[in-house]
Amino acid sequence: MNIRNRLVLSIAGACFLVILIIEEFAPANVVGAYGYVLPILLVAILRNRMLMLATVLACVVATYAGLLQPTKPGRFQAALINRSVVVGVLLIVAYFGMSWEERKAREEAARAALAKEKENLLRANAQLAEVKDQLNRSERLAAVGQMVASVAHEVGTPLHSIAWHVQALGEEPAVTPDMKQRIEVIDGQLNRVVRIIQDLLSSTRQRKPDPTWLPVDQVVTPVVALMEPAFQAKGVALRVDPATPVPMAWVDAEKMHQVLVNLLANALAATAEQGAVTVRIGSRAVLPEEADAGARATQAPLELMVTIAVSDTGCGIPDADLEKVFTPFFTTKAIGTGTGLGLFLSREIVDGHGGTLTLQSEVGKGTTVTVALPGRAAAAVA
Repeated sequence: MNIRNRLVLSIAGACFLVILIIEEFAPANVVGAYGYVLPILLVAILRNRMLMLATVLACVVATYAGLLQPTKPGRFQAALINRSVVVGVLLIVAYFGMSWEERKAREEAARAALAKEKENLLRANAQLAEVKDQLNRSERLAAVGQMVASVAHEVGTPLHSIAWHVQALGEEPAVTPDMKQRIEVIDGQLNRVVRIIQDLLSSTRQRKPDPTWLPVDQVVTPVVALMEPAFQAKGVALRVDPATPVPMAWVDAEKMHQVLVNLLANALAATAEQGAVTVRIGSRAVLPEEADAGARATQAPLELMVTIAVSDTGCGIPDADLEKVFTPFFTTKAIGTGTGLGLFLSREIVDGHGGTLTLQSEVGKGTTVTVALPGRAAAAVA
C-alpha cells in the first residue's frame, strides 16, 4: 500500500473514531450516525472491495451499538427504526461510492490501454516505414542489377578488343621499358574489368572472396601505382607508410584491389589541391568481436589484425551523414559522379574476408577509413 492510500485510510479511521465518540456521548441523537458516510466515502477512494466491506460492517455495528445505551421507555422501537434508516443510507452510499470509483478505475485502465495501443501503433508504423524503405532499396538494387548485367553484356565485346590491341601494342619493337610498364598496368586492369563482368553475367550475386595468405604490401603497391597519376594530375600528394616487418594478410588480392581503389578514389575526390592522402599499413591485436568471424574465415585462431588505413586531409563528413555512408545509393557527390554503392560494396567485401571496415571523420580536418583483415606474422606463415 502506497503512502497516499495509507493517508486516506488513516483519515477514514480517525473520522470513524470521532463519530464513534460522539455517538457514545449522545446516543439519543441519531443524526451523528450519518457521519459514518464520511469514512465510507474515503475508503471508496481506495477501490478495495475487502476494505469497503470491512468499513461498512464496522459502521453498521457502530450504528446499531447506539441501541445498547439506555433510552426513555417506549423509545427503543423508534431508535431502532431511525438507526435502520441510517444503516440503509450507509449501504446505499457505500454501493454508489464503490460503483463510482470502480467506473473511474475502468476508465483509467481504458485510457492506459488506449495509450499503450497508440504507442504500439506508432512503433508498428515506424517499423512499417523502415521495412518499406528497405523494400524500396531492394527494388532499386534489383533494377540496378538488371541494368548492370545489360551494360556488362554490351561492354564485354569492346573490352576484349581493347585488351587484344593493348597486348599487341606491348609487343611492338619500339616500346620503351617505361611504356611497357604502363601497358602492363593497362592490360592488368582490363583483365580485372573483364573478370568482374564475367562475375556479373554468371550470377546475380558477387563472387565470394577466395583469400590466401599474402604480404599486405603486394595488395597495396599495385593500387598505389594505378592511382598515382590521378593524384599527380590533381596536385594531391599520395604517401604510403609501410609496416616493418611486413605482416601477412588473409586476402583475395583482386577483391581487395577493388576496395582500395574505391577508398583512394573517394579520398582523392574529397581532398583539394595541395592536400595529402596517406595509406598506412600496420597491425593490432584482435578485438573480441572480431575473433569469431576471423577464425571462421581463416579456419584457425587469429594472431593479429592487419590494418590498411586511408587518411585524407579533405573536407570531412558531417555527423548527420556518418550513419548513412554505408547505405546503398547514399552519396554526397554531384549527380553523375557517384553511385553511392562504393562504401556499401567495400564493406560487404571486407566482411566476406572476416574483417571490418570502419570510418572516422571530422568536418574540415579529413576522413580516415580503416580496413582490418585477419593477419599473421610472416614467420608464422612461412
